[in-house]
Amino acid sequence: MFDDLALWIKSLHIISVIAWMAALLYLPRLFIYHCEAEAGSDKSETFKVMERRLIKAIGTPSMLATWIFGIWVASSYGYWGEPWLWVKLACVLAMTVIHFRYAGDVKAFAEDRNERSQKHYRIMNEVPAVLMIVVVIMVVVKPF
Repeated sequence: MFDDLALWIKSLHIISVIAWMAALLYLPRLFIYHCEAEAGSDKSETFKVMERRLIKAIGTPSMLATWIFGIWVASSYGYWGEPWLWVKLACVLAMTVIHFRYAGDVKAFAEDRNERSQKHYRIMNEVPAVLMIVVVIMVVVKPF
């Protein structure tokens, strides 16, 4: 019975991670295009709606689910003593910081006060992808 529940929790964790990564990878793309839009324009207002819905309906709930199910999986399988888990958690913490930074950017765009450039968002678009690569390697390869 425990094995069945653990597999369900692990599955929910993976699903949550996929949804969260989608938000972390798509939001900066929206920001890049939003930078081009004139404040108050129909285009800008459309981006505001898209950004708000993405962070509130997908990003934040999936981030919370990722943490909840991830802690559950780590506890269920007794991974807390494994060095690879701590590297993974450092990356997930970095993604969480990025998530909250993006939430701040959503708010700044909503208030027409964004001061960041397209170049900034192009660079930030790559950071979650690099962190994701490290996380996957830690979980699958467990190099240490």
